[in-house]
Amino acid sequence: MVDDILDTRFEGKEVDLADNLVYLNDDLNLMQVDPALRNVLIGAGWDVNAFNADTLDLDLSVFLLNKENVTREDGDFVFYNQPETFDGGVKHRGDSRTGAGDGDDESILVDLHAVPFDIIRVAICVTIYKGYEKEQNLEMLRNAYVRIVNVDTRHEICRFVIDQVLQDRTETGVIIGFLNREGPKWHFKPAADFVPGGLSELGKRFGLIINQE
Repeated sequence: MVDDILDTRFEGKEVDLADNLVYLNDDLNLMQVDPALRNVLIGAGWDVNAFNADTLDLDLSVFLLNKENVTREDGDFVFYNQPETFDGGVKHRGDSRTGAGDGDDESILVDLHAVPFDIIRVAICVTIYKGYEKEQNLEMLRNAYVRIVNVDTRHEICRFVIDQVLQDRTETGVIIGFLNREGPKWHFKPAADFVPGGLSELGKRFGLIINQE
């Protein structure tokens, strides 16, 4: 795993996007594309529409889910206030409060070999911090994406561009994809599951009460 959360070696890396784009309803077998895959970077990037005066503070988070589609404990949730799982197998690389600059705005590292055997799904989520209070929503974003990268080879396996699914959305949170375990294999499945209540509502859905302060 990469331990330094300030490591920027994945930012701005050029790839041929035509070769690795995925879309809603796709189900990509990551091991078929990259058989040696173990350490994964989940990267997300976005910009804010220029006419929106207030800066949106977006946050990337993941929930580790069991066969009941809920977390087993508080440690199965990784976000800016809880940057890694208890065993250190999943690590958040830091909170960006502006989304400024090129490349990933936030990212999370996952050691697939360290994911507990009874975790069969990792939900990848993006939420707006205090979006409801600030009257902000996901429609205010542009150039938004999530991507999966092999940490060890720096190979970008796939990218899901989510601009189109954000049009006319008034919610403050969305599940943008899942890492699904199927035996020894892991699949990436893009998603567009919107939640009006943001991170708090996601927590309730997955069996947690979240303190965002």
